[in-house]
Amino acid sequence: MRVSVIDVGSNTIRLMVADAERGVPLPVHTAKWKQRLSDQTDADGRMADAAVEQLAQSVADAAATAERWGSGPPLAFATAVVRAAPNRREVLEAVRDQTGVALCTLPGEVEAELTFLAARRWMGWRSGPLALLDIGGGSLEVALGRGSLPDFAASLPLGANRLTREFFAENDPPTPADVKALRRRVRHQLRDVATRARWESPCTAVATSRTFQQLARLCGAPPGRHGPFVHRELRRADLRRAIDDLASRRSAERADLPGISAPRARQSLAGALVGHTVMKLGNFRTVTICPWAVREGVLLRSIEDGLGWWSKVTRDGEETLSGAAVPLRVAEPTA
Repeated sequence: MRVSVIDVGSNTIRLMVADAERGVPLPVHTAKWKQRLSDQTDADGRMADAAVEQLAQSVADAAATAERWGSGPPLAFATAVVRAAPNRREVLEAVRDQTGVALCTLPGEVEAELTFLAARRWMGWRSGPLALLDIGGGSLEVALGRGSLPDFAASLPLGANRLTREFFAENDPPTPADVKALRRRVRHQLRDVATRARWESPCTAVATSRTFQQLARLCGAPPGRHGPFVHRELRRADLRRAIDDLASRRSAERADLPGISAPRARQSLAGALVGHTVMKLGNFRTVTICPWAVREGVLLRSIEDGLGWWSKVTRDGEETLSGAAVPLRVAEPTA
C-alpha cells in the first residue's frame, strides 16, 4: 500500500509519498513548494486572496504528484498559519473546491500528539519518559509522556516566524531591547508548560522541525548529507553561544553560517531564542534531533488505525483525533 501526506506549513508545502508495508512509512518520494504563506497575511493573520490561489495551485500539484507515484488521495493538513487565520474556513473551502483535496487544520495539541508518536517510534522504548519539542513557523508544540501517545500536550503561539514579525520587524539586526522583549514573552508563555516538564522529569528530550535541525547543525551536529541515522544532538550551552552570534548579524549574513538556510535566516534568531528558553526552563541540557515529525505521525496513525480516524478531521475541518492528551491552555500575556 502506498500513502501520501501533504503538510501546509508557514514557509513550505511538503509532500511525502511512502510505502506502508510492515507498519513503517518508508519514503519513496518527497517534494516541496516554497510559498511563505506567513508573509502573505495581514496584521490579523488573514490570508490574502492571492496567497489562497497559490496555496490551491501547490496543493493541486502535490496531489497530482502523489497520484503519479501510485498513492491514493493524500492526507492533507495545514498547521498554524492557516489554523490561526480569521478566514480559515474560506481558505479550506477554496482549496477543496479548486483541487478536490480535503485540506483540514489540525488543532495544535493534536499536532503535538502526532509528532510525539513519530518521535516515540523513532527513538524506541529504551528512551524512557519522553519530552518532545517542535518549533514551527507559527507555533511551538510540547508533549510529554511515557507511552506511545503523550500524557500531556500543548501548543503555544511561539513560532519562529510569528515572533520575528512581531519583535524583529523594525531593526536588523535587532537591538538588545528587542531580544530581551522576545525572551520575556517566551518565558511568560512557557511558565506553566515548563513547570509540568520539570515535574515529569523525562529521561530523554527530543526535538524535531527544520528550526531545530538547522540550529543543531549550527552548533556542530553532522550535516544532513550524512543521512537520517547519524546521531545528532543540540546542547543548550552551545545554543546559548550561537544566539550571541546570530543576534550580532543582519538576517542576510546569518545564511553564511553552517546549517542556516537563506529562506530561514531571518527567523533563525527567534527560533534559537525559543529553543534555548524552552530547554532552560524545562531543565533540558541536551536534546536529540529526531528526523521524524508530524508528517510521519500522520502516516503512522493511518497505518496503525486505518483511515477512519482521518475522516473525523476532514469531516468538519478540524477535530481532535484521539483525546489522549490533556491540553494546557496558556493565557495570552497581559499588556
